[in-house]
Amino acid sequence: MHPSARTLAFEHPKSVIVFDLDGVIVDSFPVMREAFNLAYAEVVGDGKAPFEEYERHLGRYFPDIMKIMGLPLAMEGPFVRESYRLAHLVPLFPGVREVLEELRDRGFRTAIATGKAGDRARHLLTQLDVIHLFDHVIGSDEVARAKPAPDIVLHALDLLGARPEEALMLGDAVTDIAAARGAGIAAVAALWGESDSADLLATFPDAALDAPAELLALLPSVVTS
Repeated sequence: MHPSARTLAFEHPKSVIVFDLDGVIVDSFPVMREAFNLAYAEVVGDGKAPFEEYERHLGRYFPDIMKIMGLPLAMEGPFVRESYRLAHLVPLFPGVREVLEELRDRGFRTAIATGKAGDRARHLLTQLDVIHLFDHVIGSDEVARAKPAPDIVLHALDLLGARPEEALMLGDAVTDIAAARGAGIAAVAALWGESDSADLLATFPDAALDAPAELLALLPSVVTS
């Protein structure tokens, strides 16, 4: 059983939260699946698109996933095109907006560290009218190495002027947990998306949450000196 958000206390108080995007903030999997299927049909041709295998690598940058899967890098163009075309169909997870607003009220600084390209992430968050609830939005194309390397998390900490012990990362993929640990920050698993909960829990995150609102139970207001 994973730790309860209501009983776990961090050794060091937190003031910074780094979020993954897909599967944590936005419920993008249906649109992602359609964009992937269309890109596969356009570039590869007939046959079933291996989206289930693609899902196992989420959190990584799209070109990196293509290399791992042995698929043509040319799929990126139509995948991005279709993702933009269908972006209006991507919703926030229920309760996320309210949680983000409450975290701002409590004094937390926040960043997005996503496997998406930065421009696409910022476009989606702007469309959903929540980009103002993040201090920074960083895409995998804006760091030297994408997750599971810690570069994107370290970059977020640098932009926020935060020490590792002040921060946690909330993600729904094994790559998020690995990136958080590589950066020396607490790793919290989000279990409300489509990712495999068993795989996530097998990484022994510092906490695991079943709903966005549980994050509020984990994080009291920031203490200012």
